Amino acid sequence: MYSSFEFHLPTKIHFGLNKIEQLDQQLSNVNRAFIVTDKGVLNSGLVEHVTKILEKNATAYVIYDEVEPDPSVETVDKVAEVFQQEEGDALIAIGGGSPIDTAKGVRVIASNGGSIRDYAGVNLVKQSSSIPLIAIPTTSGTGSEVTIFAVFSDWEENRKVTVTSPALAPDISIVDPKMTMTAPPRITAASGFDAYAHAAETFVSRASQPASDALALSAMRTVHKYLRRAVYNGGDVEARVKMAEASLLAGMAFNQSYLGLTHAIGSALSGHAHVSHGVAIGLLLPAVMRYNSISQLDKHVEMARVFREVDLSMPEWKSIDQLIEDVTRLRNDVGLPQRLQQVGVEEDQLKAIAADSIKSGMWKFNPRQASEEEILNMLQDLF
Repeated sequence: MYSSFEFHLPTKIHFGLNKIEQLDQQLSNVNRAFIVTDKGVLNSGLVEHVTKILEKNATAYVIYDEVEPDPSVETVDKVAEVFQQEEGDALIAIGGGSPIDTAKGVRVIASNGGSIRDYAGVNLVKQSSSIPLIAIPTTSGTGSEVTIFAVFSDWEENRKVTVTSPALAPDISIVDPKMTMTAPPRITAASGFDAYAHAAETFVSRASQPASDALALSAMRTVHKYLRRAVYNGGDVEARVKMAEASLLAGMAFNQSYLGLTHAIGSALSGHAHVSHGVAIGLLLPAVMRYNSISQLDKHVEMARVFREVDLSMPEWKSIDQLIEDVTRLRNDVGLPQRLQQVGVEEDQLKAIAADSIKSGMWKFNPRQASEEEILNMLQDLF
């Protein structure tokens, strides 16, 4: 039974085809914009959609395009230094979660000083920034355009660093599905399945609430219906629009109610074995859902209805079997890896991955408290 809850979304969202054309309306007080992106996005021509608007608006700009996948803390600190040297008065992040999270980190450092390492944890950012941050996602999956989280790689310690603070949320998010049309199938698959995982984990989180539940269910239904279409026909406009919608709704949901064991293990897996985030989540989610199902039978049966009609006279365990089967089929259909060995994980890394998984803040929100030994057994089964 829910007792009470709070819901707050600090980001103003502009969603829809060609919404990027409204960027000029957000630039009234901007003289010099600092664009954070990566070379893939730059080479795709997507950044030009933004720079043409800036030029038409007589807004000066600088492009930083050296953000790598799963950006390191060193990268964030470096970009913050360049931003301050260039004296920009606004940040525009164009890309997937990596450029958007990097821009979030840059804003924190620009307003609070130090290194992004100093802010790893919850609510350690002391001062909100007056520097505007506009997020323009080019993938459908991370939800970073509306969240209070940013995740970075600390390769010295083989771990992921998560910064959590309301100060990280972008001021404005322009979600234009047109900007996702050039995403290749493998990125569409990994990011789209991650959006499903965000919704699924939020739905059973210990911090779940009616508002996030509704958002999560809607996101799961949409991913189920449209992800395959978006992967295998990137020019399917309806599929791209709906996947952008699903990613956004899932991001809004877990911004309120957090995630769980899949993302806790996935963070450790990426830290130790450099497995990309969406691929790691695809590998882990069906097994974690199986593990969690005993703790929340009713919610897992409700999730089963996302994929197919459920016979109410059917035993709950059978509905859950169907759910795991359907989630696994979705993962396999979009071509994501199925075994840890396929992505270069070594067996002798599993113990350290399991140990670091229970250090994640997301582990605390999982509906079933997993021990290090149980996580290790799960990883060995997936190896």
